[in-house]
Amino acid sequence: MNIENELSRRLFNFAIRVIKYLRTLPNSAEYSIIKYQLIKSATSSGANYKEAQSGYSRADFNHKVNTALKEMSESNYWLNIIEGIIEINNNSDELDFLINESSELEKILGKISFKTKK
Repeated sequence: MNIENELSRRLFNFAIRVIKYLRTLPNSAEYSIIKYQLIKSATSSGANYKEAQSGYSRADFNHKVNTALKEMSESNYWLNIIEGIIEINNNSDELDFLINESSELEKILGKISFKTKK
């Protein structure tokens, strides 16, 4: 499997796991806001990277990868907020995985962005 397909797969799986994890959180007002923001950013990162694959120019590709990077950075932020406010041991292994995966995906997207700016 080539790198683009592997990254697309990881971004897709990340979004699915985020959505499933968020189903386990309480339905309070603050969690509702966080869930909404996190679902948007987690799914948007993969969608923007997918769009980048069919970019019509190097600049278009780079723009969409940068958008994917920003969305993944935002996802990591919201996951860390959850880690900071969670009051019960709510599937902490999954939360740890999601925080780690978002950090790794952020690094990968950042490296792609850096290389395509050259």
